[in-house]
Amino acid sequence: MIDLHLHTTASDGAYSPEELLLRASSVGVRTLSITDHDTMAAVPKASALADSFGVELLAGIEITAVCDGHDIHILGYFLTVHPTGLDTFLIAQRRHRTDRLREMANRLTDLGVGVDIDRLLAERAAAGRSPGRPHLAEALVAARHATSVQEAFERWLGDGRAAWVPRHGPSPEQVIETISQAGGVASLAHPGLTGNRRLVSRLAEVGLEAVEVYHSQHDPVTKKRLLKQARSLGLAVTGGSDFHSDADHRSSHLGRVGLPVMEFQAFRDRLTRADHRIEPAQSDSE
Repeated sequence: MIDLHLHTTASDGAYSPEELLLRASSVGVRTLSITDHDTMAAVPKASALADSFGVELLAGIEITAVCDGHDIHILGYFLTVHPTGLDTFLIAQRRHRTDRLREMANRLTDLGVGVDIDRLLAERAAAGRSPGRPHLAEALVAARHATSVQEAFERWLGDGRAAWVPRHGPSPEQVIETISQAGGVASLAHPGLTGNRRLVSRLAEVGLEAVEVYHSQHDPVTKKRLLKQARSLGLAVTGGSDFHSDADHRSSHLGRVGLPVMEFQAFRDRLTRADHRIEPAQSDSE
């Protein structure tokens, strides 16, 4: 099984890199990519441990772009654990996330449901981990303002709710260019969930090289449509479960949803060509 879309505690996943490797290998995943949101903090450790779990690791990330006020997720894949020049961009990405969460926390305080946002952000920053709304939701639960993360989103943090703050950040075009400049291949994540059927072709015109056809929330009709579109545009294909935790609604898809071997080989060939576009260089660990 090949799963190129997985998350750890470095962003909004429930498992550490070691725990995720154990969980994935136990259900037959033999090639995987950790694609945390706006950080590659988990990749070096996972890379060092991969052989001991009998799996191959492909360095990856899921970067959040913003288009017309909506989040667009772009997966980036690399052959190197430390992609050239990407660290500075990701620091800015996490700063966007930090500023947004702080503004949301201020709104919560005004609503009488304050949390210790400074502590939350400091703990995430200390390990190079990416902060997000789920962590703020967990803080609300810990402070007994909500009984569950779901309730916290439904009452305050979900889109349009009382403490919600629109996201600001780079465009999909900027993210694709950044991934390309770092010697990677950009793949549009779960395009079947965006509601914008023109997005794939639009981004293909500005350098998108792959599209995530196989995903736990893509039904057979959506997969068939996206595969046909990828072929017509000359795009490579990626796929994965988008696993976050065993409590997540996608948990049952780990070890069941993945990328076919032939598609992976074609994608790997494209990734190798992309990596050769830039001169190899050392970069500080993200």
